Amino acid sequence: MTGGVPVDDGNCFACGPHNPDGLQLKFERNADGSVHATLVLDPKFQGWQGIAHGGIVMMLLDEAMAHASGHAGERGMTASMSVRFRKPVPLGVPLVLDGFVRWRRGRVLGLEGRVSEADGTLLATSEGNFVSAGTM
Repeated sequence: MTGGVPVDDGNCFACGPHNPDGLQLKFERNADGSVHATLVLDPKFQGWQGIAHGGIVMMLLDEAMAHASGHAGERGMTASMSVRFRKPVPLGVPLVLDGFVRWRRGRVLGLEGRVSEADGTLLATSEGNFVSAGTM
């Protein structure tokens, strides 16, 4: 952080283009202001056989919410997050990540994240509060 504002140096594990060990997710903005990305999780992210580790799923949801915050013009950091695992997240199949800003009160943004299969089957959801450290 520089002057209290987070710095993106391209090494984020989830989305950093310079992190050779990372996922290098690429989020796109939708017309409604939400964001989405697609990915296929490699077997190295396994928890139970054929299923993504819950911590990896939580990271994906956190990243979707962070990018929704960023596309809303805010450099935010996670203050709190709750997750609901609806179905096991499979490895080796196309997944869709979605992030949404639901509300804003001063420096706090309320966000939502989703992990779904390509056919729309909802696998996991999150709600989170991010605190803005500055505008982008």
